[in-house]
Amino acid sequence: MKKNAIVFGGLGLALISPLFTACGSPLVPPAGAVATGRYRNMFVEASHSAPEVTTKIDAAFQQLFHGNPETQAVYFSAETNANGALAYIHDLGSGDVRSEGMSYGMMIAVQLDKKTEFDAIWNWAKTFMYHASTNHPTCGYFSWSMTTNGVANDEMPAPDGEQYFVTSLYFAAARWDSGAGICNYRAEADRLLGDLRHRQIITGAMVKGAMTAGAIFEPEKKLVRFTPDVANWKHTDPSYQLPAFYELWARCGPAADREFWAQAATASRDFFQHAANPVTGLAPDYANFDGTPWAAPWNPHSADFQYDSWRTAMNWSVDWAWWAKDVRETELSDRIQAFFESKGLANYGSRFTVDGNQFGNDHTTGLVAMNAVASLAATNPRSQKFVEALWNTPVPTGPWRYYDGMLYLLAQLHCSGEFRVWMPQ
Repeated sequence: MKKNAIVFGGLGLALISPLFTACGSPLVPPAGAVATGRYRNMFVEASHSAPEVTTKIDAAFQQLFHGNPETQAVYFSAETNANGALAYIHDLGSGDVRSEGMSYGMMIAVQLDKKTEFDAIWNWAKTFMYHASTNHPTCGYFSWSMTTNGVANDEMPAPDGEQYFVTSLYFAAARWDSGAGICNYRAEADRLLGDLRHRQIITGAMVKGAMTAGAIFEPEKKLVRFTPDVANWKHTDPSYQLPAFYELWARCGPAADREFWAQAATASRDFFQHAANPVTGLAPDYANFDGTPWAAPWNPHSADFQYDSWRTAMNWSVDWAWWAKDVRETELSDRIQAFFESKGLANYGSRFTVDGNQFGNDHTTGLVAMNAVASLAATNPRSQKFVEALWNTPVPTGPWRYYDGMLYLLAQLHCSGEFRVWMPQ
């Protein structure tokens, strides 16, 4: 059964009033969108009509999912199996299929009521990426990188993928109801969520040799790890921190773990305060659990603000928009937008040291998209400029359209109020 509208606590959807008065004074909503049922359409606030917004989002989805396969699409069909159609999201620039992109594709599909695409992506992920063998070090998780013919390049998971899988499955259960087998969305989400916290340590053979892995969440600090690989799990990735999701899991996940997820949401919000630079608002790609930058031996620029860390502003801003539990998140959005405004909205770079020194000159769609989502939590009128910058940015094309395109479409949904919480019973 397909639901016609999101419901939480008996409240339906409506547009929230614009965030600013005519004189520029902020109007902060008294509660988050989950409690009120109201999700801001910041494009409409910027005087674009609702039909225009719908048309723009539909066009972006059609281009990225069903456009020209040579220059536009990132979604590719891959025949069928006993569970139905198969499809994957392709990182064409790197030549692989990533759990990150697969989980983003599922989230986009459930938000846009595209069950056919959702099920096909989930089927491919479960068929080729998932590890079911109980003696495999990544049992219960998904390989983060695969070839398009289903062979693992690296069997370790990237925890952002697992977290988006869980949440998109809960939303699918609420929006479409659970079915049988891999389409029992609620059971699949519960099982994966349990492994994120409770997976026992397993040592075994992998593509890259014998490895040992355990749970994805650090039990004492209640923060997501960079990896469950015990050789590298004493660190995190700031962009993997998703307190908005943890708050959801504390309400609809397995009852025995709900208090843990509530605490994880609080820990994640606190982490952002340490990881984001107090002047620029920039966070590093990788960090220690205390928020200080961590330079990985294989990636010395991981201590800087670059590709992964673009997403941190989206993560804290969506948390504020949905739950409104930590007003410090508004300060983070104001801070990071002030920094990028100072660099010139039309041409700021995409890679910086966390204290604001630029290296590389690319002005990228992905970062433009994430900075627009930061407006969900911002209180300064400059935020409207970042939303308009996203509106005026075309849908990515060409060989590097995967990451920019996924972030672009996620941002379009967030900024239009179409990225909503679908709460399972």
